[in-house]
This record gives sequence, C-alpha cells and structure tokens, in this order.
Amino acid sequence: MEQRTLGRTGRKVSTVGLGTWQLGADWGDVDPAEATAVLEAAVESGVTFFDTADVYGDGRSEQTIGAFLRERPDLDITVATKMGRRADQVPENYTLANFRQWVDRSRRNLGTDTLDLVQLHCPPTPVYSDQEVYDALDTLVQEGAIRHYGVSVERTDEALAAIARGSTATVQIILNAFRLKPLDAVLPAAKEAGVGIIARVPLASGLLSGKYTADTRFAADDHRSYNRGGEAFDVGETFSGVDFQRGLEAVREFAGLLPEGVTTAQAAIAWIIAQDGVSTVIPGARSVEQVRGNASAADTGDLGREIDAGVRRIYDAYFRADIHPRW
Repeated sequence: MEQRTLGRTGRKVSTVGLGTWQLGADWGDVDPAEATAVLEAAVESGVTFFDTADVYGDGRSEQTIGAFLRERPDLDITVATKMGRRADQVPENYTLANFRQWVDRSRRNLGTDTLDLVQLHCPPTPVYSDQEVYDALDTLVQEGAIRHYGVSVERTDEALAAIARGSTATVQIILNAFRLKPLDAVLPAAKEAGVGIIARVPLASGLLSGKYTADTRFAADDHRSYNRGGEAFDVGETFSGVDFQRGLEAVREFAGLLPEGVTTAQAAIAWIIAQDGVSTVIPGARSVEQVRGNASAADTGDLGREIDAGVRRIYDAYFRADIHPRW
C-alpha cells in the first residue's frame, strides 16, 4: 500500500489506516477475539496506522492495540491516540497537569513509554487558539512522553486555528463524499504548512457502505441509534450530520457513478485518498472482511479522481445547504 508522510511527524503511514472507535464501544458489543482479528487483518492488508482514543471503551481500544503490538514487536505501526473527552468539556481543563495524567494513562494502556502521536480530542473551540495549551504539549514532547501532537476537530475554523500554530503535526477532520467543506481552505492550508490530514468518518458512519436501507436498525448502544440528534456528542460524528433517509437517496446516486466490481465503500475511500493534502484515511471496521475491503480501496487507481465531479454534484444537490455552513 502507498505510504505518505504524516505531516510534521515525518513518519510514513499507509494511505488507508484503521480507526478503532468500534473496538472500544459505541458501535454495539465488541468481542475481544474479533477485535484482535480486525487488527491482524489490517496489518496483513498493509495498514501501518492505527487511530484510537482514551475514551473509546474507557481505554479498552487502547488496551487492545497495546496487547496486540506487544505480541508483535517487529511491526512498524504508528499509533495515534486522543485525549480530553474523559473530562468536563471546559477550556480550563486543558492544562499541563491534566495532560500529564491523561498521557500517562494512555501510555499504560498502550504499554509504551512514548506515545507516537497524541491529538486533542475535539476540545472546546477556544482551546485551539490558547498558546498555553500548545506550550503544555511542547513540554510533553520535551519530557519524552509524546513524540508529536495534533488535534481532532469538528469544524474547519478549528482546524485552521491549529494549522496556524507552528508545532501542530496533524489535523484530524471529518472528510467524506457527504462532507466537502475541508476541501475549501483546510486541505490547502495544511499542505502549505506541512501539516498532515487524517480523514475520519470516511463512510459517514456506514452510510457510504451502501449496505443500509430504510429498514435498517442499529443496537441501542450504537451511536447511530442514540446520537442522531446530537444527544450525546456532536451530531456531525453520526452519519456526518446527514439525515439518514436523505443519505440513503444520495448513496443510490453515488453508486451510479461506479464501474462494475467496485463497492461504494471502496469508491468513497478512494475519493478521499485522491484529494490533494490527505495523508491517511481511517475507516473503522467490525470484521476481517470489512478491513480487507476498506484496504483494497488503495488499489483502485485513479477512481477517486474519475468520480470527483459526480461527488461534488451530489453534495451540491443533497447536502451543501445544510452541511456546509455548520461545520
């Protein structure tokens, strides 16, 4: 699989990584053996980048990855984690003292002395512009607790604020065929600054898998059931903020853009890979088959560029008016 430089980290990572929210919680029950099998399949498919967070299963995702890598010390995997969502979401909590506690917990979970990449996990907007926050993160780098740091954002203005800081290594942002706003300013600014772009929610919480219908039902503990109106966290994290029924209509049109033998999931990921400035895409997966299918998107050649005009047309018709102003 193609390897790209992950921004200011200088590390090479696979264009298709693995998001591991689903290995912790919020997507229904997780079987430990299946979680390990997903990680194994990812590695076998050429994936060299895992994204996790301290809040995923309250540390279970980190622990699963840590155990997996301890048994495979020869693997060269970059692990990015995130911190901050286990505390009350007020700017006052983003301090060096709290950062040390949060990082130490993640280091224990992952079984490592130094974390490859730590991202602020969608903190309150003022945090992205607070110099003391970046000074604290720089201190953690100097102390050897973390190698690099970045941010995960909900909105493009938050991304631009972080990119403007000279030491931000990466920005993680929702980017998919139903969420195009990052193409306007964030990706060009990140490329100019040498900041890596980690594209999350690439399948719009599964909508772009093409497997759902109006009759699809999700488990009660799946965020696609309990967060459709933003009851638990930003609604943009669930189906990218898109109305489920409207999304199904758009997916049908999206599928019409594709050549025979290419799945909607593969095409959706391939389209993101083709966007200038993207470092890696991090689809989640609950099964070995999903992992392999997602990774195979890297082998679709120029498909992402070939369907670009159609993606933009569908976005303009279905989503721009509601989605573009909000995030």
